[in-house]
Amino acid sequence: MTIKEKDIEKLLRKKSDEGMLTCSEARKIAEELGVPYKEVGKTADKLKIKIKNCELNCF
Repeated sequence: MTIKEKDIEKLLRKKSDEGMLTCSEARKIAEELGVPYKEVGKTADKLKIKIKNCELNCF
């Protein structure tokens, strides 16, 4: 696991609420860490965190 992956996991866990995260929050995490949206989506899936209210079909 890379440092970026650990950072993504940490932020996803911190910002998710009951296993859910809004699309806008997921995009903010990706932009903050400078990683593709897809990477945040993959990590969210791995952690069983669902992306809700998806606006751009990025996740």
